[in-house]
Amino acid sequence: MSAHGHFHWNELMTRDAERTKAFYGDAIGWTFEGMPMPEGGTYWIAKMEDIPVAGIFTMSGPDFDGAPEDWMPYLAVDDVDARLEKATAAGAQVMRPPFDIPGVGRMAIIEQPGGAVLGWITPAST
Repeated sequence: MSAHGHFHWNELMTRDAERTKAFYGDAIGWTFEGMPMPEGGTYWIAKMEDIPVAGIFTMSGPDFDGAPEDWMPYLAVDDVDARLEKATAAGAQVMRPPFDIPGVGRMAIIEQPGGAVLGWITPAST
């Protein structure tokens, strides 16, 4: 598990997962394992030598209209709910309130005062 304040995960938000997988497979040597998402679709786990290194999320639907393809970093925090209170008091905007992904952790998406967007995650205990 990643320590509080360390980057925990990176996720590429793309419109074309197959093109993205082909690119990183050819250029970097990543392999991919699909994971069904509860609301439909597949979340792709990118692996290097069978070790998970990143995720690939396909953007679809009106929530993503106009959104560019981009990498989303996730910062590990000790308590996402408590840290969100501190973040908003310090000027952050909550883009997506805390939510749980079983076996992964509790996370939220914030926009820091300068405009950068990132996820904060309290990883699940393993």
